Amino acid sequence: MNHSVGTQKHLAKKNVIRRLRRAELPSDTIELARFLIGKVVVHELTVGRVSGRIVETEAYPPGDPAGHHFRGPTPRIRSMYLEPGHAYVFFNYGAHFMLNVSGEPAGTAGGILIRAVEPLEGIELMKKHRDCSDLLGLTRGPGRLAAAFQINRSHDGIDLCAENKLWLGVITGDGAQSDAQRVIGETVRIGISQAADHVLRFYEAGNPFVSGPKRLLGPAVTVRSKKIESSAIKGKTRARSKRDSAATRTGALVATKARKGVVKRATPLRSE
Repeated sequence: MNHSVGTQKHLAKKNVIRRLRRAELPSDTIELARFLIGKVVVHELTVGRVSGRIVETEAYPPGDPAGHHFRGPTPRIRSMYLEPGHAYVFFNYGAHFMLNVSGEPAGTAGGILIRAVEPLEGIELMKKHRDCSDLLGLTRGPGRLAAAFQINRSHDGIDLCAENKLWLGVITGDGAQSDAQRVIGETVRIGISQAADHVLRFYEAGNPFVSGPKRLLGPAVTVRSKKIESSAIKGKTRARSKRDSAATRTGALVATKARKGVVKRATPLRSE
C-alpha cells in the first residue's frame, strides 16, 4: 500500500486547514479526546509548515490516578489548569517531549495526550527532523510526533486556538470528512500502571498511523475493560481542583500534599 498517497487524500487542492475556535471545543477532557480525532496539528516553522491529522489520543481527566495532576497543582503542570485548547508539553523520562491539550474549564486540570498523527504537509521536513525515511513510523507515537514537529517545552502553555505558530485546525472544503463519517475505536491506554483498565484511548479505526500494539485495537479489549464516562471520574476531585486553581494559574503557589510529614510529589505519567 502506498501510504504517501493516503496522507494526501484528506488534503485535496480544494481543502484548507482553518484554525479551531475555542467555542468549538468541548469543555470536557474525555469528550475533547474524541473530538480531536480527525483534527489537525499545525506548526509554522521558519523553514516551512508541518501538519498532520490526529488519529490517536488518550484522555487524562480530573481525578485520574494516571495523570500528572492527580496530587494537585505544581508550576510544572500549570498549563493543565488553563481553559481547553492550551498546550501542555512535558519531557518524558529525559527522552521525549510530548504534546498534550488542556481539556477542562479554567481552574480544573485535565489533559489529552496526542499520541499519533497522519502526516499531511512538510513530510520531508519531518523526515529530516527525525532522521527517518519510514513514513509510517514518522509520527506514530507521542515522542516521535513531537520530534517531527519540533515541539518542546518552549511551547508549553501556548494557546492552540490563537494566532500562534503552533495551532489546532480542521480540514474544510469539498470532500472533507465529517465527524459522523469517522469510525473511532476505544481501548485502554498504553504503558500505564494506574487506572490501567480505564477505556480512555481513542483512535481512528483502520488508520495505519495509529501507534501501539495491534492487540489493543481489537474489540475484545474494550469489552473486558472498564469504560469511564466523564461524570464518573470528575466528581471525586472537582472541589479540590477549584480550590487550588487560583494559585496555579498565577504560578505563585507550589501546592504539595503532605502526609505524616512526608511531602509527596506528582510522579511522571509514563514512558512512550
